[in-house]
Amino acid sequence: MERNYHTTDAIQIDNLELYAQTAFHEAGHAAAIYFGNRQKKLPPVYFEIQVSKPAENNAQLFAKVIDGQLIQNLPVTVIDNLADLSDADKHSYQCAYEADVMNLLVGPLAEAKYVAERDGEVFNQNLVNCNALKHYGGCSDVKKATTYLQYFIGSPSRQKKKMQELFMQAYRFINRPSYWQAVMQLAEFILAHDHDTISCEEIITVFNHYHR
Repeated sequence: MERNYHTTDAIQIDNLELYAQTAFHEAGHAAAIYFGNRQKKLPPVYFEIQVSKPAENNAQLFAKVIDGQLIQNLPVTVIDNLADLSDADKHSYQCAYEADVMNLLVGPLAEAKYVAERDGEVFNQNLVNCNALKHYGGCSDVKKATTYLQYFIGSPSRQKKKMQELFMQAYRFINRPSYWQAVMQLAEFILAHDHDTISCEEIITVFNHYHR
């Protein structure tokens, strides 16, 4: 779960603003992993945020959530034998990959919401969709989400339908005031943080302090 800015993205935006967008992007991922998985009664997973602040405006800005996925590296043998799994196991895998996909989509959606609010624009489901997420650092997130769905769903039409369903879940998550408040607080923490790594414990402390 990473957000990369390249020189072509930064022509009209200064370094500090790009970093603010990145902070909201990664805070969105983190909030979805922590609150979203807990809401679905899924097992907790370890994650941390790594950041790198460039010294010059035309340099690349980098941020990434490390780990945080329920299905990190699905064994090929499991993929090849999904049809042979019990209904309970299939359901477990479905809950896990759907949560991972939603968590991937929340990151660029959080960035899109931040940009809309910053610019005094409306943020709603009619103005942003999966294709638009590429403008908010979502290329790698959407690509990975698509790969998840291709692993588990054979039909392209069903893949598309499931992607839209999970996109709407991600949109509702980021639009919930309490979760958005948590995202804003973590983004501020990321912006003020001087180290390259923000630990899982630090992230959870921020969330638990501001999210009641």
